[in-house]
Amino acid sequence: MKDVVLFLRRNTLAVVGLVILVALIGLITIGPSLTGYSPTKLDILHKLAAPSLDHWLGTDAFGRDVLTRIMYGGRATLAIGVGVVAIAFAVGVFFGMLAGFAGGWLDNLIMRIVDAILAFPALVLAIALSAAFGPSLQNAMLAVAITLAPQFARVARSQALSISVKPYVEAAISLGLPSHRILLRYIFVNGLGPLLVQSTLALGSAILQTASLGFLGLGAQPPMAEWGADVSANLQYVRGAAWVVLAPGMAILLAVLSFNLIGDSLADWFNPRRRSELE
Repeated sequence: MKDVVLFLRRNTLAVVGLVILVALIGLITIGPSLTGYSPTKLDILHKLAAPSLDHWLGTDAFGRDVLTRIMYGGRATLAIGVGVVAIAFAVGVFFGMLAGFAGGWLDNLIMRIVDAILAFPALVLAIALSAAFGPSLQNAMLAVAITLAPQFARVARSQALSISVKPYVEAAISLGLPSHRILLRYIFVNGLGPLLVQSTLALGSAILQTASLGFLGLGAQPPMAEWGADVSANLQYVRGAAWVVLAPGMAILLAVLSFNLIGDSLADWFNPRRRSELE
């Protein structure tokens, strides 16, 4: 605990990322119960109302409170990000560790598939897959997970290759331990640090890609509150009522920024040389 405190005192960006993330989580968990507005109830008489004491961030084209939409949309967006990364982590780490540990033709086969997926720009591939699957939130999550899984596979394979030659792994193999136990207990556990860093960075990417799909109409469908979809739905009013676009856009920016800052800080924490410099 003392090491963590010392590290945070020297790493300002880590503190900034944590503060932003905690504030966002607090806003989306507690905030909706305090506003008194519904994220989907229409109020045409008060559409595009400017920010005021009644509506801190104004209302959108349907009279819905923008702040309430952001808070409810944050629940969906962050949950989507965590779900997407969890799927990508499970699939990518499994095949990456298997490829690095087994080697041979299986390694070549898995990594050629990974290279083929990585040959496409992630967002372009996510758009193509989401359009092929059909516009829905579940399909958007699956499409983004497919684009992120190869990144985990490459990191997991790299860790498996470097850890497999360690003396304790060779000793476990010589003792006849099952391969699944060696993979889980020795390779996965000892290679978890870089995978956690990749997971944190992937969260920001997942949120951004999911919001992009929502913006294009391939993600969350109306009237569901979701940051990317809300930016798209109100884009035509940006000149006369900029708050309807800037508010969800800033929410996306802050969420991605917080995860990127935390990911960079975790990379420093798991790097012994960098960690000693900061402490």
